[in-house]
Amino acid sequence: VMSAIVGSAGLLPGLSALEAGANVALANKESMVAAGPIMKRISEINDVKLIPVDSEHSAIAQVMRGEERESLSKIIITASGGAFRNFSKSELVSVTPDQASTHPNWAMGQRITIDSASLFNKALEVIEAKEFFNLRASEIEVVIHPESLVHAIACFQDGGMKAHLGPADMRHAIAYALHEEKRLKLSLDEINLAEIGTLHFYEPDLEKYPSLKLGYEVVEHGGLAGAAFNAAKEEALDNFINYKLSFPGMADVVRATMDELNSRNELDNELEIERIMELDLLARSIAKK
Repeated sequence: VMSAIVGSAGLLPGLSALEAGANVALANKESMVAAGPIMKRISEINDVKLIPVDSEHSAIAQVMRGEERESLSKIIITASGGAFRNFSKSELVSVTPDQASTHPNWAMGQRITIDSASLFNKALEVIEAKEFFNLRASEIEVVIHPESLVHAIACFQDGGMKAHLGPADMRHAIAYALHEEKRLKLSLDEINLAEIGTLHFYEPDLEKYPSLKLGYEVVEHGGLAGAAFNAAKEEALDNFINYKLSFPGMADVVRATMDELNSRNELDNELEIERIMELDLLARSIAKK
């Protein structure tokens, strides 16, 4: 089963597929963000596979094949920087939903394209990487990589590194997942390194992208923080798309929502589906204020 429903709406269908005994190719990152331990537990109980479809997480799975977890020092995942990677922090105040809905490298839907521009998508992917691969926050690094050709790099304790390179095309990750991590011949052009010549990598500016800092805080906190983060982000995104919120205002809303929930001790309750769904509604109600 390919689980590709957008947002937290994909959580229960994905769980149902695992409970029914299906291998699940997971394109719905919110499932792992909100309920990663539950997703993994259900897949283990039913002896079925949970295979990542996000290009970065598919790449992590590929570079880690044949490697021992203990030999890993960190994982690097890349971010294109989205539509506004060359904008200053002050210039982001006036950008519009239409401007944010165009990606320089990938052809994606409106919501994920805007999330890419704000790096909220990368924050979700940091949390997803933690859940899929049992990583600590200190073992996940994000770099801006404008070419979008390197999708993930595994760094090992002996100083060696393994990178996964591929075109900015989701067909590779989708085919790899749907065929249970077997490689088929695809009609995708190989990367010509001589033509490309140079690949660029930059450290992300956390002042410009506060969403990414929030993502790392969720990884550190654990518990229900992922569910709250995702719900608040979805509401903030709706408000931006409907011209009710500025582009930087999305991160402000998510931060305020998380702070309020944390002050109420709502983020430390037991990680159960019922609590996740309740917190999802509560976070949305706070984010709408």
